[in-house]
Parts: sequence; structure tokens; C-alpha cells
Amino acid sequence: MIPSRTLARKAPSLKQVTTCTNLLRKQAFSSEMDKIEIPKRIQRGPTDILRALEATISRDPTAAHYKYHDDPYLLPMSNVGKRAFALAKNAGRKAAHWVRRQHPDVFNHRECDPPIERFFPKVVYDENSELAEQDLTDAMEKNQVSDSLLIYKILQERNADISAKSTQALLELLCYYNSQDDIDEEWLEERWFRQSVKGQKKLWKDGGPAEEVFAKLKEPDEEAYAALIQGMAKYSQSTRAWHYFEEARNKGYTLNTDTYNSLIRISKFFKEGYDMRWTHVTDLLRSMNQANLKPNLGTLNAVLFVLSGMTTHRAVKENILKTLREFKNLEIEPSLGSYYFIINTFYGDRRSVSTVLYDVMEQVDNKKHEIRDMDDTSFFVAAMDICNNHLRDAHLAERVNKLLHLGNNYNLIGDSYRESTYYRHYFTVLMTNQPLNEFMENVYNKLVPNIYVPEPSVMEELLRQVELNASIEYIPKLWSDMTIFDQVNREKLITLVLNIMVENSPQVGTDLAIAFSNIAKNIYENIENQNPERTNLTVTGEMLGNIMVLVLANNDFTIAQHIMNKLIKDHTKVVGVPKFEALSLFVDHCMAHSAPSSAIDCIQYCADSGFPEAVALSARLNSKMTLDETMLNRLSPIISS
Repeated sequence: MIPSRTLARKAPSLKQVTTCTNLLRKQAFSSEMDKIEIPKRIQRGPTDILRALEATISRDPTAAHYKYHDDPYLLPMSNVGKRAFALAKNAGRKAAHWVRRQHPDVFNHRECDPPIERFFPKVVYDENSELAEQDLTDAMEKNQVSDSLLIYKILQERNADISAKSTQALLELLCYYNSQDDIDEEWLEERWFRQSVKGQKKLWKDGGPAEEVFAKLKEPDEEAYAALIQGMAKYSQSTRAWHYFEEARNKGYTLNTDTYNSLIRISKFFKEGYDMRWTHVTDLLRSMNQANLKPNLGTLNAVLFVLSGMTTHRAVKENILKTLREFKNLEIEPSLGSYYFIINTFYGDRRSVSTVLYDVMEQVDNKKHEIRDMDDTSFFVAAMDICNNHLRDAHLAERVNKLLHLGNNYNLIGDSYRESTYYRHYFTVLMTNQPLNEFMENVYNKLVPNIYVPEPSVMEELLRQVELNASIEYIPKLWSDMTIFDQVNREKLITLVLNIMVENSPQVGTDLAIAFSNIAKNIYENIENQNPERTNLTVTGEMLGNIMVLVLANNDFTIAQHIMNKLIKDHTKVVGVPKFEALSLFVDHCMAHSAPSSAIDCIQYCADSGFPEAVALSARLNSKMTLDETMLNRLSPIISS
């Protein structure tokens, strides 16, 4: 119990409280004066504040990409549409640049202050331009290959002095880009939708500008040889690259590590068979050691690249592990590209059974990765492929996908082709190893169509899962998506959708039954209106029979009559015949709608198609309906035969 004197104690006044608070603040301030330390200045980029604000919100996967925001009512819903939309937008920007470049005199206003170089017309060089070595340097810094080459030739014709440093820089630029302009970094969409050249086709320009510049050097040094050899190796001119390597060694030159890395990568062009090729690689590594060259990540990935191309040999996996141990001792950490070659080796064929991907994920999981090697962009696609085709592990696929979306790791997805391939494997492994309702709710509804548009093969697999799980409630949504994705003219998909709807018929009169009937009518309309020059849809009798069953389930007898007439009229164009159950159902509806003539046409079609049940169908029609003499005469040949 609280004493009464405590309750009666007088509370302090506001003035006393304020005085006490100020006193405490002064004491705290005086005690902290000696402890204040000015922190070191942190260098901030121009977009750091925007990135910090972006980090406070999460991306809505159901929202379209920002590049489509200008036209919300015509958002592209297919892979072809997305590519066309993005590249068309890019083409518009290019057209604006072209106008600016062709008519610079019209744009005399000052766009910005301070000036931004990108906003100004590109400088055009010709024979009358006043040029100096600095112009060559500026063009090379901007990676303008054609302009750099033109300036160099003009300076050469004028006998201007060009330093050895600038000449070497030009040679490196020409070798890196194979003497041709690359897509400017400004055109992101072209870079995103560009697909890398497949195979090992030789792309190097023999006798091109790079070799011309090299030939004009009075005495090419080590750096000149290194640039030329790396360029030839990059563009698969392996024979001449090795020739210049031998020439440099005969002159006593010590080439750099990157040159050896490029030569290791093209080892398969020099030697055939595992033993000879591996011996060739080890010889190059010994040469590096004798020249006191320190290996780097490029060396590791070059060796792994060679080994991953010889997966059938029994010693390859052992040598991969030995290589990893050696480079670990050199304190060289593998990149995602290194792990890409490792998993490619251990899962080199469909029969491979290995758990190495689980070990790799232990090394790379929960980390923010950066591009350290060009092959890093291949890791996620290969890992998801293995999750799908080798391991069939949905949980591991979720781990890979979580890693991809961690930090800025999505930058390592590569390009549009790799992204589409990645999600194809991701969808397939999840839909076949997860409950279908979970897949539709957590994956399909979030990623389709803004992130990923399923290819016909993926849509076919999804329909088979719907059939397997009898989840017919998803059919209307999937058909709607197929219509948007322009997949309604594919025979396999149409046949599968119709079979699912016929074999899992909902109760007559329900919303689902009406939706099935509408889908069937939509399919028939597509068949009737298809353009033979643009589509190659093979119409089958089974397909038309299933459509007939579905429309009759909704009592759409008129559409069924049109289908029956098409079967009779185009019997030479329609492949196969419907199932007898569909034709029998049509006859029943003919009797219900008092259409004996249509029923007799159907019975005649049954007889012509070789169905023995046509006789019983004729007898049933005769017993259920009163037929005139003309109709009986039409039925008589069928019964007598």
C-alpha cells in the first residue's frame, strides 16, 4: 500500500523541470565536445540517392516493364511482341539521332548546363577535317572503331607523327572489335535481344585493318603481338594466332598471361583427342611458369573450358578437381563462369548422375556476384537446366532462382535468349514437381506474361499437368493466355485442350461448361478463318468431333450442324474421322431438334467412314422419328449394305 505522504507530495513546477532539463543538456554537450569526430567523406555516385530510394520498395512482378509504360493499352504479350516493341522504340531514338546528325544547324539551342556530350551531334570526320593525335585518342576512348581507323589513315596520309602508345591502343581496339563498330552502349535493347553467334565459325577478318596496322609497325613489340594473337583467338583464327605466337617466341618475347589464356581456349583446334589436347594445355602452363607469369581467373576458366569440352573421357573430372586445387593454392577464387564449366563437365550427358551442383550452390549461395568473366552469364541457365533435366529437384531450382534475384545478380542472366531458356527450365521443373495449384498461384500468375511468355512446349507440358491433376478450372485462363500468345494455331495444343475438355466434362449448365463451349467455338472460328499462307494448322476429324461434343453440351446445335457439314463437304481435306460417340451424340440432338435430314447425313457419313454402328444408328433414328418415303429411301442403302 502506497503511503499517504507520498500521494500528498507536491509535484515539481514546469519551470523547475525545464531548468533541470537544460542543465542536463549542457552537461552532456560539454562532455561530448571532446569526442566529436568528423567522418571520412564517402564518395557518392550520381544515382546513389535513387538507388537508396529504390531499395525501400519491392518490384511488382505482375507489372509491365517500365519501357512499355508509354502505351499501357497495347502492352506486348508475346516474346515476338516484346522484341518488336522494344526495338521499335529503339529505332525511334535512332531516327531522332539521325535527324540531329543530318541537320545540326537546326538545333542551335542549349540543351543543358553543364553540357552533356551525349546530347550533341556526333562529330563527322572527313578528308578536310583538321585532325591531330588527340582526336584519335578521343575516338578510341569512345570505342568508335570506324572513326578511329579513318582518323588514323588521314593522319598517315598527312605524314603526321603518331606515338607508339596511340598506335598500340588502336591495334588493341581493332583486335578486340574485329575492326568493326559494336552496338553502342546506349542501345540497350539491341544488346539485350542480340543473340551471340553459335558454333566455332571463323569471324576474323583476314588481311583486315588490324593486320594492316600491325604490318606498318617497324618492329612489333610484345604488346603488339599480344593484341593480335588475342584478337585472332577470340574470333577463331586459331592457325594464324599460333603462327604469330611462335614468331614472338622465336624473337625472345615474353607474352602476357591473357595471351596464354586465349591460346589455351583454342587448344581443340590444334590437337585432337583428350591426351594430346591436355598435354598441349599443360605445356602452355609450363611455358607461363618458366616466363614467371602469374595465372589469373582467365587462366582457370580457359583450362576448365577445354576440359568441359571433353566430358566423355574418364580422366576429365579428376583433372578438373586437380585444377581447382592448384588454383586454390594460388588464391584464385573461381567465378560463376568457372562453376558453369564444372557443372557442364559433371552433367555432360543425360545419363550423368552427380550431386556436384549441390556442392557448387554451397559455394555461391547467398552471395552478391559481379561479372568477372564473360562466361559468368551462362551459369544460371546451365544450373536451372540441370535442376530440370538431370536432378528434377524443385527445391534446388528455388534456391537457384533466389540467388538470381539477390542483389544485382540478375545482371548475370545474360540476354533475352538466356532469360527465356532459364524460365523455360524453371517452369518445367516446378510444374512437374509441385502441386499444380501452388505453381499457378506462386509462379505462373506472377511471372506470366510480363516476365516470361511460355513457349508452346512449356504450355503443352502445363496442359498435360492440368490433365493429370484434373484441374480443368485452369483451362479458360490458359486458353485466354494462348490466344494472347498467338499459340491457337498449333495442332498439338488445340488437340490437347479439346481432349481435356471432352474427357473432363463439367456439369451441363455450369459456368465452366459454358466456358468450354465458348472455347470450342473459338477454336472452330480460328479453323474457318485461318489463312493458309500464314498458318499450317492440320484439321483432323477428331478435333472437329470434340468441338461438336463441346458445343452440343451447351445445346449449340447450329454450330454442330456447321461442323457436320464441314466434315461431309471437306472429307478429302480433313485428316481422319471423329469418334463414333461424337457422331452418335449429333444424331441424338438431331432427333431432339427434329432435324432428320441432318441425322441421315451424319449416318451416311458414318457408313462411308466404315463405322459398323451406322446400321444401329439408322434403326434408332427410324424408331424415334417418323420418316417420309424420301428419307427412308436414303436410309435403305445403309441398312442393306
